[in-house]
Amino acid sequence: MQVFVTGSTGFVGNHVLHELVEKGHQVRALVRPGSEHKLKRPDDVETIPGTVDEVADLIQGMHGCDAIIHLVGIIRAFPGQNITFERMHTEATANVIESAKEAKVPQLLHMSALGAREDGPTPYLRTKFAAEELVRQSGLNFTIFRPSLIFGRGGDAITMFGDMVKKYVVPIIGDGQYRFQPVSVTTVAQGFEKALDPETAKEQTLDVGGPDNVTFDEIMDTLAQVMGKSIIKIHMPVFPLRLATSALQHAPGYPLTTDQITMLLEGSTCDEKPFYEILGLEPISLEQTLRDAIW
Repeated sequence: MQVFVTGSTGFVGNHVLHELVEKGHQVRALVRPGSEHKLKRPDDVETIPGTVDEVADLIQGMHGCDAIIHLVGIIRAFPGQNITFERMHTEATANVIESAKEAKVPQLLHMSALGAREDGPTPYLRTKFAAEELVRQSGLNFTIFRPSLIFGRGGDAITMFGDMVKKYVVPIIGDGQYRFQPVSVTTVAQGFEKALDPETAKEQTLDVGGPDNVTFDEIMDTLAQVMGKSIIKIHMPVFPLRLATSALQHAPGYPLTTDQITMLLEGSTCDEKPFYEILGLEPISLEQTLRDAIW
């Protein structure tokens, strides 16, 4: 198939490109000018210069394609740079849908997030849900993926957690008992490729998680074990950290926002079985996912 991919230079995007190329698909990757160096396999894909803000760029890249994989998203907004959740999630998705119709591309695979809902506690989750609704109402053959934490080689999360483990003393927000189902980026990439069969997951919204439902404490313990390290976990009270973050989150280099704390404490778990059953995939354990990411 001829597949058009947005968000191709990101962590998930590069893994999806790899999976598509390995399975013999022809790939067109939308790449913001100046970001070409972020592509891991530039010789194996056709690069389309442009952004999701420009419908003309999208239409030009989509012409002749059989499907679109839309991966653009952000985890932190920078309003002063016009990087907002509304623009990067909702407006970008509206542009992709408009362009798909104009270019007569029948299928759209869309990456959202586990926990996306209309009354979500953060703009991230609310705009992810708004984008989902646009996809569901588009009239296109769609599949929506809602992943939990995604771990894999080159990912920001695994890099950050690994650096914490190397320092021996690991700060944990709150009691560390909030739960996640970390999923391998390999599994996510395979899921997108499998869903290109237009009848396999038609008009499905699939929660995507790994087979292990674990606390944040358990994630860090497992990572330390995989890395062969001993750690001491220091649990930080939520209230003073939230106050400090509220005051400092706009300072250059400060690593957290209050919204990120809210979503972390909410956790991210699901019934992952339909995803694996519908797409015919085998789940990868948390330990193996971490080993693949680290080694």
